[in-house]
Amino acid sequence: MASNTSKTARASVRAGQAGKGDALSVLGEFKYLIPLAEGRFAYVRNLTNGKTHHLPTDSDAFVEEIRTLAAAGHGAKIRAELNGLEESFPKHGWSATQKRLEDAGVFGG
Repeated sequence: MASNTSKTARASVRAGQAGKGDALSVLGEFKYLIPLAEGRFAYVRNLTNGKTHHLPTDSDAFVEEIRTLAAAGHGAKIRAELNGLEESFPKHGWSATQKRLEDAGVFGG
């Protein structure tokens, strides 16, 4: 079976599904963002289409993917994840990423 997803992405999804039958989860809850390379990249899990995208956090594609999720009602959870990433990794620029998203009007405000 050919696949365009990386071994790391597949392993992450398998680890999140361990013991769960129907939803992706990490440590008991669904995570939309999986940080990579000190915040320069992230896997973005999209519940609306079931796909996981590997995107640079400073790209327009990242902004649009988050916009899609926020429009589907996941904005508050994503904002909470961004705040958590900033607390856990203050040197990785997550506050700047969140500011870019807010400036682009992703969260509707």
